[in-house]
Amino acid sequence: MASSPATTSSNPIARRFDALRKQSRTALVCYVTAGHPDVDRSLATLSALEHGGADIIELGVPFSDPIADGPIIQASSQRALENGMTYDGALDLIERSRLKVPVVLFSYLNPILAAGEDALTRAADAGASGILVTDIPVGADPVREEWLGDSPLAFIRLVAPTTPVDRMAEIARHGSGFVYLISRLGVTGVQDTTEATLPDTIERLKSATKLPICVGFGISTPQQARSVGKLADGVVVGSALVRAAADGPDAVLKLTRSLREGLDA
Repeated sequence: MASSPATTSSNPIARRFDALRKQSRTALVCYVTAGHPDVDRSLATLSALEHGGADIIELGVPFSDPIADGPIIQASSQRALENGMTYDGALDLIERSRLKVPVVLFSYLNPILAAGEDALTRAADAGASGILVTDIPVGADPVREEWLGDSPLAFIRLVAPTTPVDRMAEIARHGSGFVYLISRLGVTGVQDTTEATLPDTIERLKSATKLPICVGFGISTPQQARSVGKLADGVVVGSALVRAAADGPDAVLKLTRSLREGLDA
């Protein structure tokens, strides 16, 4: 599998982490579903995330069988699909939003393949800086992995908490931008506490890669963000923001600001 050209500092994601490192700050990575609760409010939600202090935005492409997602994101995907949201619709949102922070397209493999061989180039042209594919483990599909790794987008890879160190190193070696560390087993969703083993997992991953490490799954409050942010380069918040998006952009702005303040405290 080829290394991505996005591993260089020319990629906006790498530049963002470089800037944060110089400021001794932790990245706030925010996930929302494209087209939820509708296209207009989805566009306003992206703006609210940026103004609230998000460093990187993950925009989820809705999919009919999101097996890694919990009920909140599943429901948002279903609603977005009912509204007619597609892969190209997500690219249109990125282009229209004109965000100044990097955007990572977050998707299952099928919608990307259905979008055609130029899907990744079109995503970069629309303004995306990275791509994360939830259901393509390292070595599962070398041809598609090479396609993803050779694109203009940083290829974000997922690491599970049970992954051995040598496998962590292999995963990170075939990715770029940052490594997304799943904080616990299971699906996405809001939870009250973080795993007791998380600090040890982060240390193991740090020993396996020099890429920034962002931790997600279950982080939903400023207190959790601050706790995890002391250990990692970034925290990922998804379900809590998707839930807030159903109440409107103002709710998203309020939650994003509180998370940013929690990280900066």
